[in-house]
Amino acid sequence: MSEAKSKEVLAQERLDARAAKDFAKADQLRDQIATLGFEVIDVAGGFEFRAKDRYPRYASTRDIRAIKVDGDIAITIIVDGFIADAVETVRTIKAHCNTPVIALVVGEPAELVDEIDLQFQLIAITENFGWGENTNALLKNLATKYMVVMDPSTRFLGDAMTPVIAELNKAEFSAVGWHGGLVNTEDEWRSVDDKGPGEVDVLFSYFLAFNCADATNAGGFNNRAIYYRNADMEFSLRLRQSNGRLLQMDLPLEQARHHGYYDTEENFREVQSKKNYDRILERFRGKSAILSPRR
Repeated sequence: MSEAKSKEVLAQERLDARAAKDFAKADQLRDQIATLGFEVIDVAGGFEFRAKDRYPRYASTRDIRAIKVDGDIAITIIVDGFIADAVETVRTIKAHCNTPVIALVVGEPAELVDEIDLQFQLIAITENFGWGENTNALLKNLATKYMVVMDPSTRFLGDAMTPVIAELNKAEFSAVGWHGGLVNTEDEWRSVDDKGPGEVDVLFSYFLAFNCADATNAGGFNNRAIYYRNADMEFSLRLRQSNGRLLQMDLPLEQARHHGYYDTEENFREVQSKKNYDRILERFRGKSAILSPRR
């Protein structure tokens, strides 16, 4: 079936739904037509179409407006290059859950546009103020109860969302994630030891889910974090300082090549990582009371 016929069929179904006063279905069909790049307009005797952008583009994250999603949780991915990686990740998410997915893309989204549908939407920005501001912009403009931040190199092997949502709904932990660990106090907080599933001090943004209210109360992510590395650790310790608890879980996920680390210019990577970690040491080192029980 051609795209033109597809949108016409959807528009007729929408008219039928409106006639049957099934307005929820009509709205869903309208949104489905929008993913094809058209706005449906009601006219006497039927409908017509008006071309529209399939995704919003902003100068920077500071211009982003409210992001519409249904449900209590959304998955977010920050995409700065390596578009093919993001495409593969989005496809694995769709294969294993129906959770809404939002990609914040720095620059041109290229073939990622082809993944837009009722589950997946993207936002493009021209100016990049860095990982911390990008993540905070998503946190600020999503009205969901929970939010997942994940890396474009992390892939779903199964349903990771059902156990995550179940754990967050217990309200015992402010954040849950796939990889994390305990701060090593014996080397003056300069490393983190992975102790496996259980309560932890820090979680990493390969896959990190959290309560949005708790994250906001803790101050969110540091806007000075240009690069992701160690910025998620600082966020974790902010949560713990605000009396939030963090849980590391076994989840059906895998790590593909982490381009954001291995294929980033080495000097930039090391300088920005160190800046992020220096802030952690300055603010938190020695404050053992905020750490989780040792194990």
